[in-house]
Amino acid sequence: MRKHLTFLSLAALFAVALVSAAKFSHAAPKPGASGYHIIKTVSVPGDEGWDYIYVDSDARRVYISHATHVVVMNADTYAIEGDIPDTPGVHGITVAPDLGRGFTSNGRANTVTIFDAKTLKTLGTAKTDANPDAIIYDPATKRVFTFNGRGKNSTVINAADGSVVGTIPLGDKPEFAVADGKGTMFVNAEETSNLIVLDSQNLKETHRWPLAPCKSPSGLAGDLKSRRLLAVCDDKVSSVVDADSGKVVANPAICDGPDAAAFDPALSYFFASCGDGNLTVIHEDSPDKFTVVDNIPTKKSARTMGLDLKTHKIFLPSAEFEPPAPGERRGKIKPGSFAIIVVGK
Repeated sequence: MRKHLTFLSLAALFAVALVSAAKFSHAAPKPGASGYHIIKTVSVPGDEGWDYIYVDSDARRVYISHATHVVVMNADTYAIEGDIPDTPGVHGITVAPDLGRGFTSNGRANTVTIFDAKTLKTLGTAKTDANPDAIIYDPATKRVFTFNGRGKNSTVINAADGSVVGTIPLGDKPEFAVADGKGTMFVNAEETSNLIVLDSQNLKETHRWPLAPCKSPSGLAGDLKSRRLLAVCDDKVSSVVDADSGKVVANPAICDGPDAAAFDPALSYFFASCGDGNLTVIHEDSPDKFTVVDNIPTKKSARTMGLDLKTHKIFLPSAEFEPPAPGERRGKIKPGSFAIIVVGK
């Protein structure tokens, strides 16, 4: 009797499942867990601080800012391949692959170091305004843009010869930026929580869009096909912005203390890396719908990242810190603890 009742119950459930499947067969499947996890931790010599990290996916190189120099790692073997010296207070790195040149923003020296992207030898320097932070290459104009924290402006450099083309006033502390490859640059304004839009050819501001409810935006990434930008912000909030209208279309929840964002067009994933020791993975279901798929545990202090578009791996610098001394905001880095966390599938 019980067996018979069980069989009927299972049959009924199966029929309901078939009806449900037929009813919803045309619905878009929900993305599952991302499958991302830590696959390796690579120790890097030196106990200095760091900021941005940049992955040149074509050349298979990872550029790691390391206070006064840039460490260059092989993206596949994780071997240290070289070093770019004399970059005081280096924040960011970018590469112009069509010109075979690379550039670093040196926050303490108020300069950009220009180097040969193949040999890593320094070719020269360019002067910027105070505290160049983020640095971006714009292929549409073949110019490099530094976003100067204390200068509250952007220095624009001819990538081919290193000459300074001009300066764009911003009136706010700029954070990270995205170039759309068509002559438009987007940059986060930290103090007023705006997204500033720049004409990279004529060196002028064209729009200034509020990012509310986002506060203090830092990292920025873009899906250039769907024209969506994701700004990561304080209070575990992000803002997804229509790059043509400036409308905020979504606010996915993210990890705490973000400093970088990235987008993988092959997987339709946005990423946010945070100092609380998590990496948030957000799936772009449609241009106006975004689903938080995962929060991957990494390590406290792993707040910046670089994305390899070929292998889909993510590289996050991190370190352990001593307890802060009286009056210090943060303690010194524990000797030998600086490392790159590699997150992949």
